[in-house]
Amino acid sequence: MRSGILCSGNWVVDLIKIIDRWPQEGMLANILSETMNGGGGPHNVLVNLAKMDPDLPLFASGLVSNDKFGKFLELELDKFGINRSYLFKTSEESTSFTDVMTNKSNGNRTFFHKRGTNALLNLEYFNEVDCNAKIFYLGYPMLLDSLDSNDSQYGTKAARLLSSMRMKGLINAVDLVSIENENYKEIIQPILRFTDYLIINEIEAEKCSGIPTRGDGKLLKQNLSKASNALLNSGVNKMVAIHAPEGGFAESIEGEKLFVNSKNILDDEIKGSVGAGDAFCAGMLYGLHQEFDLKKCLEIANTNAWFNLQNETSTGGAVSANKIFEKIK
Repeated sequence: MRSGILCSGNWVVDLIKIIDRWPQEGMLANILSETMNGGGGPHNVLVNLAKMDPDLPLFASGLVSNDKFGKFLELELDKFGINRSYLFKTSEESTSFTDVMTNKSNGNRTFFHKRGTNALLNLEYFNEVDCNAKIFYLGYPMLLDSLDSNDSQYGTKAARLLSSMRMKGLINAVDLVSIENENYKEIIQPILRFTDYLIINEIEAEKCSGIPTRGDGKLLKQNLSKASNALLNSGVNKMVAIHAPEGGFAESIEGEKLFVNSKNILDDEIKGSVGAGDAFCAGMLYGLHQEFDLKKCLEIANTNAWFNLQNETSTGGAVSANKIFEKIK
């Protein structure tokens, strides 16, 4: 019987700087503090899951360099007992990193990203991936140049990868990234038919579906179902989950749909929002792996994101499943 979660894709070191304000171009802002932390979807999801349930089999897959950032990520995985047999190395590029500028006054963050080794992650690296995991998670298409490239049969190399993982017996989960790209929908569309669980934010849902999810700064809750339904019709096999600051929404292929409000949090309790979406995703994946009902999955996801917001790093706020369940009560 399959058990555990295999996470691959965008491996990053986050260089997180807390600034006193976001400056106009050409002006100065003060850096109040800085920390170095593992980042990217696979890292953040895996660390959250490891803290939730140390007994859950977890596997890391991807590409880093043999530089200080690559070694830092390896040590992070070792610290949490995460299997890194499928985290490969190359000397052709440096490990990817992101300068994360977090505005202390409102918690908003802005990213300056170097793709690095993530751009070189290609299908060949996955030939050796063979484990008994139940779920394969891929994050983030749009930042994986080789996998985002064209494939004459599947549309993109990422779609071919997801097809191969499905043939190996895994359930595919995909998380996206909020990025400006005029070809966003065209790059994402081919992977949807090989995706079982699509876990994204409201901005990405709009980019994928073409259906507005915000108007005048407000979440258009009535449109979340329209967007998720469009994505299910585009091929997503089991479920679409959409998270936003206001809460989490999910719709299954059977037609079950539900919106659960976020946990209340005061502005001065928010230390940063970097990794909050990954924390939500980890919560959803944990619930789906454990085969909880849709409401419980969303409650776990929202609560895990609530804990995340109270720490400036992407995973520093992660807690055990027991603490999450206590907060849900």
